[in-house]
Amino acid sequence: MAADAPFNFVPVEASLGKCDNLLLQYFLNQFRKGYIRAGPHKVVLPVYHLNFAKALDDMEIRNEDVFVVSHPKTGTTWTQEMVWCIANDLDYEGAKQFLPERFPFLEHSSLFDYGDLLSRKPEITFPEYVTDSVKFISELPSPRFIKTHIPWELLPRQIREGTRSPKIIYVARNAKDTCVSYYHHSRLMEGYKGNFQDFCKLFLEDSLTFSPFWSHVMSFWNRRDQPNILFLKYEDMKKDLPSVIRKTADFLGKTLNDEQVETLADHLSFQNMKNNKAVNYEAVVEINKAHNLIDADGAFMRSGKVGEWKAVMTPELSDLFDHWTEKNLAGTGLAL
Repeated sequence: MAADAPFNFVPVEASLGKCDNLLLQYFLNQFRKGYIRAGPHKVVLPVYHLNFAKALDDMEIRNEDVFVVSHPKTGTTWTQEMVWCIANDLDYEGAKQFLPERFPFLEHSSLFDYGDLLSRKPEITFPEYVTDSVKFISELPSPRFIKTHIPWELLPRQIREGTRSPKIIYVARNAKDTCVSYYHHSRLMEGYKGNFQDFCKLFLEDSLTFSPFWSHVMSFWNRRDQPNILFLKYEDMKKDLPSVIRKTADFLGKTLNDEQVETLADHLSFQNMKNNKAVNYEAVVEINKAHNLIDADGAFMRSGKVGEWKAVMTPELSDLFDHWTEKNLAGTGLAL
Protein backbone atom coordinates (compact mmCIF):
# COMPACT_ATOMS: atom_id res chain seq x y z
CA MET A 1 0.00 0.00 0.00
CA ALA A 2 1.17 3.52 -0.74
CA ALA A 3 2.64 5.11 2.37
CA ASP A 4 1.09 8.50 1.60
CA ALA A 5 -2.38 7.20 0.74
CA PRO A 6 -5.01 9.53 2.26
CA PHE A 7 -7.47 6.77 3.16
CA ASN A 8 -7.42 3.46 4.94
CA PHE A 9 -7.00 1.15 1.95
CA VAL A 10 -7.50 -2.54 2.64
CA PRO A 11 -6.87 -5.28 0.07
CA VAL A 12 -9.93 -7.28 -0.92
CA GLU A 13 -9.51 -10.91 0.08
CA ALA A 14 -11.99 -13.74 -0.30
CA SER A 15 -12.61 -13.80 3.45
CA LEU A 16 -13.62 -10.13 3.78
CA GLY A 17 -17.09 -10.33 2.27
CA LYS A 18 -19.64 -12.93 1.28
CA CYS A 19 -19.05 -12.38 -2.43
CA ASP A 20 -15.47 -11.20 -2.60
CA ASN A 21 -14.53 -14.65 -3.86
CA LEU A 22 -16.80 -14.06 -6.86
CA LEU A 23 -15.21 -10.66 -7.46
CA LEU A 24 -11.76 -12.21 -7.51
CA GLN A 25 -12.90 -15.14 -9.61
CA TYR A 26 -14.70 -13.21 -12.35
CA PHE A 27 -13.16 -9.74 -12.31
CA LEU A 28 -9.43 -10.39 -12.29
CA ASN A 29 -8.18 -9.93 -15.85
CA GLN A 30 -5.94 -7.82 -18.03
CA PHE A 31 -7.99 -4.77 -16.98
CA ARG A 32 -8.12 -5.49 -13.26
CA LYS A 33 -5.20 -6.88 -11.24
CA GLY A 34 -6.79 -6.68 -7.80
CA TYR A 35 -9.12 -4.67 -5.58
CA ILE A 36 -9.06 -2.58 -2.43
CA ARG A 37 -11.64 -1.16 -0.06
CA ALA A 38 -11.42 2.47 0.99
CA GLY A 39 -13.02 4.87 3.43
CA PRO A 40 -15.63 4.38 6.16
CA HIS A 41 -18.05 2.53 3.84
CA LYS A 42 -15.31 0.26 2.43
CA VAL A 43 -15.79 1.41 -1.15
CA VAL A 44 -14.51 -1.15 -3.67
CA LEU A 45 -11.88 0.20 -6.07
CA PRO A 46 -9.34 -1.33 -8.45
CA VAL A 47 -5.96 -1.70 -6.76
CA TYR A 48 -4.44 0.59 -9.39
CA HIS A 49 -6.34 3.43 -7.72
CA LEU A 50 -3.50 3.57 -5.18
CA ASN A 51 -1.24 5.09 -7.83
CA PHE A 52 -3.52 8.12 -8.06
CA ALA A 53 -5.19 8.29 -4.66
CA LYS A 54 -3.08 11.06 -3.15
CA ALA A 55 -3.05 13.18 -6.32
CA LEU A 56 -6.83 12.87 -6.53
CA ASP A 57 -7.30 13.75 -2.87
CA ASP A 58 -4.96 16.76 -3.17
CA MET A 59 -6.53 17.95 -6.43
CA GLU A 60 -7.00 21.71 -6.70
CA ILE A 61 -10.71 22.28 -7.15
CA ARG A 62 -12.19 25.43 -8.67
CA ASN A 63 -15.58 26.88 -7.80
CA GLU A 64 -16.27 27.09 -11.53
CA ASP A 65 -15.93 23.31 -11.94
CA VAL A 66 -18.99 21.27 -12.87
CA PHE A 67 -19.07 17.64 -11.74
CA VAL A 68 -21.43 14.88 -12.82
CA VAL A 69 -21.30 12.20 -10.15
CA SER A 70 -23.01 8.82 -10.23
CA HIS A 71 -22.83 5.16 -9.47
CA PRO A 72 -21.96 3.37 -12.73
CA LYS A 73 -24.79 2.79 -15.20
CA THR A 74 -27.33 5.22 -13.80
CA GLY A 75 -27.45 7.60 -16.78
CA THR A 76 -24.01 9.18 -16.48
CA THR A 77 -23.24 9.69 -20.17
CA TRP A 78 -26.74 11.02 -20.82
CA THR A 79 -26.42 13.49 -17.96
CA GLN A 80 -22.93 14.56 -19.03
CA GLU A 81 -24.11 15.43 -22.53
CA MET A 82 -27.11 17.33 -21.16
CA VAL A 83 -24.99 19.30 -18.70
CA TRP A 84 -22.25 20.11 -21.21
CA CYS A 85 -24.70 21.32 -23.85
CA ILE A 86 -26.60 23.52 -21.38
CA ALA A 87 -23.46 25.00 -19.85
CA ASN A 88 -21.98 25.67 -23.29
CA ASP A 89 -25.04 27.48 -24.68
CA LEU A 90 -26.14 24.56 -26.88
CA ASP A 91 -22.89 24.46 -28.85
CA TYR A 92 -23.79 21.39 -30.90
CA GLU A 93 -20.74 21.87 -33.11
CA GLY A 94 -18.48 21.77 -30.07
CA ALA A 95 -20.40 18.74 -28.84
CA LYS A 96 -19.01 16.77 -31.79
CA GLN A 97 -15.76 16.46 -29.83
CA PHE A 98 -15.44 13.09 -28.07
CA LEU A 99 -17.21 13.37 -24.72
CA PRO A 100 -14.27 12.10 -22.57
CA GLU A 101 -12.12 14.90 -23.98
CA ARG A 102 -14.53 17.69 -23.03
CA PHE A 103 -15.95 15.94 -19.95
CA PRO A 104 -13.13 13.67 -18.71
CA PHE A 105 -13.46 10.82 -16.23
CA LEU A 106 -11.64 11.84 -13.04
CA GLU A 107 -10.46 8.39 -11.95
CA HIS A 108 -10.12 6.87 -15.42
CA SER A 109 -6.40 6.32 -15.14
CA SER A 110 -6.91 4.39 -11.93
CA LEU A 111 -9.27 1.86 -13.50
CA PHE A 112 -6.78 -0.11 -15.58
CA ASP A 113 -3.20 -1.30 -15.29
CA TYR A 114 -2.15 0.40 -18.49
CA GLY A 115 1.54 -0.22 -18.04
CA ASP A 116 1.07 -3.98 -18.11
CA LEU A 117 -1.41 -3.81 -20.96
CA LEU A 118 0.83 -1.63 -23.11
CA SER A 119 3.83 -3.90 -22.56
CA ARG A 120 1.82 -6.75 -24.10
CA LYS A 121 -0.06 -4.64 -26.65
CA PRO A 122 2.42 -1.98 -27.83
CA GLU A 123 0.20 -1.23 -30.82
CA ILE A 124 -2.41 0.28 -28.48
CA THR A 125 -2.02 3.95 -27.63
CA PHE A 126 -4.07 5.95 -25.15
CA PRO A 127 -4.49 9.76 -24.88
CA GLU A 128 -3.57 11.57 -21.69
CA TYR A 129 -7.17 11.86 -20.51
CA VAL A 130 -6.99 8.07 -20.19
CA THR A 131 -3.41 7.48 -19.01
CA ASP A 132 -3.23 10.38 -16.54
CA SER A 133 -6.72 11.78 -16.13
CA VAL A 134 -5.95 13.71 -12.94
CA LYS A 135 -3.11 15.59 -14.63
CA PHE A 136 -5.17 16.12 -17.79
CA ILE A 137 -8.04 17.64 -15.80
CA SER A 138 -5.73 19.79 -13.68
CA GLU A 139 -4.46 21.52 -16.83
CA LEU A 140 -7.86 22.22 -18.39
CA PRO A 141 -9.10 25.82 -18.56
CA SER A 142 -12.20 26.81 -16.59
CA PRO A 143 -14.95 25.94 -16.54
CA ARG A 144 -13.93 22.30 -16.29
CA PHE A 145 -16.47 19.50 -16.71
CA ILE A 146 -15.59 16.40 -14.71
CA LYS A 147 -17.20 12.98 -14.48
CA THR A 148 -16.65 10.68 -11.51
CA HIS A 149 -18.13 7.54 -9.96
CA ILE A 150 -16.49 8.22 -6.60
CA PRO A 151 -18.88 8.65 -3.65
CA TRP A 152 -18.77 11.72 -1.46
CA GLU A 153 -16.38 10.24 1.10
CA LEU A 154 -13.61 9.81 -1.50
CA LEU A 155 -14.02 13.03 -3.49
CA PRO A 156 -11.09 15.49 -3.51
CA ARG A 157 -10.48 16.88 -0.02
CA GLN A 158 -11.38 20.48 -0.90
CA ILE A 159 -14.90 19.35 -1.82
CA ARG A 160 -15.37 17.20 1.28
CA GLU A 161 -14.11 19.94 3.58
CA GLY A 162 -16.14 22.66 1.85
CA THR A 163 -13.23 24.95 1.01
CA ARG A 164 -14.35 24.80 -2.63
CA SER A 165 -17.92 24.55 -3.86
CA PRO A 166 -18.06 23.35 -7.46
CA LYS A 167 -21.43 22.56 -8.96
CA ILE A 168 -22.26 18.87 -8.55
CA ILE A 169 -25.02 17.10 -10.46
CA TYR A 170 -25.74 13.64 -9.09
CA VAL A 171 -27.88 11.16 -11.03
CA ALA A 172 -29.46 8.09 -9.40
CA ARG A 173 -31.39 5.14 -10.82
CA ASN A 174 -33.50 2.22 -9.64
CA ALA A 175 -31.19 -0.48 -8.25
CA LYS A 176 -32.60 -3.31 -10.37
CA ASP A 177 -32.20 -1.49 -13.68
CA THR A 178 -28.77 -0.27 -12.58
CA CYS A 179 -27.68 -3.83 -11.89
CA VAL A 180 -28.90 -5.12 -15.28
CA SER A 181 -27.17 -2.30 -17.14
CA TYR A 182 -23.97 -2.67 -15.08
CA TYR A 183 -23.88 -6.39 -15.87
CA HIS A 184 -23.93 -5.83 -19.63
CA HIS A 185 -21.43 -2.97 -19.31
CA SER A 186 -19.05 -5.10 -17.26
CA ARG A 187 -19.08 -7.89 -19.82
CA LEU A 188 -18.52 -5.46 -22.68
CA MET A 189 -16.08 -2.99 -21.14
CA GLU A 190 -14.46 -4.57 -18.08
CA GLY A 191 -13.97 -8.23 -18.89
CA TYR A 192 -16.48 -9.74 -16.44
CA LYS A 193 -16.60 -13.52 -17.02
CA GLY A 194 -19.43 -14.63 -14.73
CA ASN A 195 -23.16 -15.00 -15.25
CA PHE A 196 -26.01 -12.63 -14.42
CA GLN A 197 -27.02 -14.43 -11.21
CA ASP A 198 -23.52 -14.11 -9.75
CA PHE A 199 -23.36 -10.49 -10.83
CA CYS A 200 -26.58 -9.83 -8.90
CA LYS A 201 -25.01 -11.45 -5.83
CA LEU A 202 -22.01 -9.14 -6.19
CA PHE A 203 -24.32 -6.14 -6.52
CA LEU A 204 -26.48 -7.03 -3.51
CA GLU A 205 -23.45 -7.76 -1.35
CA ASP A 206 -21.70 -4.49 -2.28
CA SER A 207 -18.76 -6.28 -3.88
CA LEU A 208 -18.61 -4.46 -7.23
CA THR A 209 -16.39 -1.53 -8.13
CA PHE A 210 -17.71 1.70 -6.57
CA SER A 211 -20.01 -0.23 -4.23
CA PRO A 212 -21.70 0.04 -1.74
CA PHE A 213 -24.58 1.19 -3.91
CA TRP A 214 -26.84 2.73 -1.27
CA SER A 215 -24.21 4.64 0.67
CA HIS A 216 -23.08 6.04 -2.69
CA VAL A 217 -26.59 7.33 -3.44
CA MET A 218 -27.35 8.52 0.08
CA SER A 219 -24.08 10.45 0.39
CA PHE A 220 -25.53 12.90 -2.16
CA TRP A 221 -29.23 12.57 -1.35
CA ASN A 222 -28.44 13.68 2.20
CA ARG A 223 -26.69 16.77 0.79
CA ARG A 224 -29.32 17.59 -1.84
CA ASP A 225 -30.24 20.88 -0.11
CA GLN A 226 -26.74 22.28 -0.49
CA PRO A 227 -26.90 25.10 -3.07
CA ASN A 228 -24.09 23.58 -5.15
CA ILE A 229 -25.69 20.11 -5.44
CA LEU A 230 -28.47 19.01 -7.80
CA PHE A 231 -29.92 15.51 -7.32
CA LEU A 232 -31.53 13.98 -10.41
CA LYS A 233 -33.26 10.67 -11.09
CA TYR A 234 -32.85 8.68 -14.28
CA GLU A 235 -36.53 7.78 -14.22
CA ASP A 236 -37.50 11.47 -14.18
CA MET A 237 -35.30 12.07 -17.20
CA LYS A 238 -37.06 9.26 -19.06
CA LYS A 239 -40.52 10.46 -18.01
CA ASP A 240 -40.14 14.19 -18.65
CA LEU A 241 -36.75 15.15 -20.06
CA PRO A 242 -37.72 18.77 -20.88
CA SER A 243 -38.55 19.41 -17.21
CA VAL A 244 -35.19 17.99 -16.12
CA ILE A 245 -33.44 20.09 -18.76
CA ARG A 246 -35.10 23.23 -17.37
CA LYS A 247 -34.24 22.29 -13.79
CA THR A 248 -30.61 21.64 -14.74
CA ALA A 249 -30.40 24.88 -16.72
CA ASP A 250 -31.68 26.83 -13.73
CA PHE A 251 -29.09 25.14 -11.50
CA LEU A 252 -26.34 26.08 -13.96
CA GLY A 253 -27.54 29.66 -14.22
CA LYS A 254 -28.70 29.30 -17.82
CA THR A 255 -32.01 30.27 -19.45
CA LEU A 256 -33.47 28.21 -22.30
CA ASN A 257 -36.60 29.02 -24.27
CA ASP A 258 -39.09 26.32 -25.25
CA GLU A 259 -37.59 25.82 -28.69
CA GLN A 260 -34.11 25.37 -27.24
CA VAL A 261 -35.41 22.86 -24.70
CA GLU A 262 -37.16 20.91 -27.45
CA THR A 263 -34.03 20.90 -29.63
CA LEU A 264 -31.86 19.70 -26.76
CA ALA A 265 -34.35 17.00 -25.79
CA ASP A 266 -34.20 15.72 -29.36
CA HIS A 267 -30.38 15.79 -29.29
CA LEU A 268 -30.54 13.74 -26.08
CA SER A 269 -33.06 11.17 -27.31
CA PHE A 270 -31.87 7.60 -26.88
CA GLN A 271 -31.70 6.95 -30.61
CA ASN A 272 -29.70 10.10 -31.28
CA MET A 273 -27.34 9.36 -28.39
CA LYS A 274 -26.91 5.78 -29.61
CA ASN A 275 -26.02 7.03 -33.11
CA ASN A 276 -23.76 9.85 -31.88
CA LYS A 277 -20.11 8.82 -32.26
CA ALA A 278 -19.05 11.54 -29.81
CA VAL A 279 -20.90 9.87 -26.94
CA ASN A 280 -21.68 6.23 -27.80
CA TYR A 281 -18.21 4.78 -27.00
CA GLU A 282 -18.44 2.37 -29.93
CA ALA A 283 -14.86 3.22 -30.89
CA VAL A 284 -13.71 2.00 -27.46
CA VAL A 285 -15.75 -1.19 -27.82
CA GLU A 286 -14.17 -1.86 -31.22
CA ILE A 287 -10.66 -1.38 -29.79
CA ASN A 288 -11.46 -3.84 -27.01
CA LYS A 289 -12.71 -6.39 -29.51
CA ALA A 290 -9.92 -5.86 -32.03
CA HIS A 291 -7.27 -6.55 -29.43
CA ASN A 292 -9.14 -9.42 -27.76
CA LEU A 293 -9.50 -7.50 -24.52
CA ILE A 294 -13.10 -8.68 -24.12
CA ASP A 295 -15.11 -11.70 -25.17
CA ALA A 296 -18.63 -10.28 -25.37
CA ASP A 297 -21.00 -8.77 -27.90
CA GLY A 298 -23.23 -5.75 -27.53
CA ALA A 299 -23.27 -1.96 -27.59
CA PHE A 300 -22.33 0.62 -24.95
CA MET A 301 -25.76 2.23 -25.35
CA ARG A 302 -27.88 -0.86 -25.30
CA SER A 303 -31.46 -0.17 -24.17
CA GLY A 304 -32.00 2.78 -21.84
CA LYS A 305 -35.41 1.48 -20.81
CA VAL A 306 -37.04 1.79 -17.41
CA GLY A 307 -38.12 -1.56 -15.97
CA GLU A 308 -35.86 -3.71 -18.12
CA TRP A 309 -35.13 -5.85 -15.05
CA LYS A 310 -38.58 -7.44 -15.47
CA ALA A 311 -37.37 -9.41 -18.47
CA VAL A 312 -34.32 -10.93 -16.78
CA MET A 313 -34.92 -11.20 -13.01
CA THR A 314 -36.78 -14.10 -11.45
CA PRO A 315 -39.54 -13.22 -8.95
CA GLU A 316 -37.29 -14.45 -6.13
CA LEU A 317 -34.40 -12.24 -7.24
CA SER A 318 -36.71 -9.27 -7.71
CA ASP A 319 -37.99 -9.75 -4.16
CA LEU A 320 -34.42 -9.76 -2.83
CA PHE A 321 -33.77 -6.41 -4.53
CA ASP A 322 -37.07 -5.00 -3.29
CA HIS A 323 -36.39 -5.93 0.34
CA TRP A 324 -32.84 -4.61 0.06
CA THR A 325 -34.11 -1.33 -1.37
CA GLU A 326 -36.87 -0.94 1.24
CA LYS A 327 -34.40 -1.58 4.05
CA ASN A 328 -31.92 1.00 2.80
CA LEU A 329 -34.45 3.70 1.87
CA ALA A 330 -36.67 3.43 4.96
CA GLY A 331 -37.12 6.88 6.49
CA THR A 332 -34.91 8.64 3.93
CA GLY A 333 -37.67 10.26 1.85
CA LEU A 334 -36.07 8.92 -1.32
CA ALA A 335 -37.98 6.68 -3.72
CA LEU A 336 -36.08 4.84 -6.44
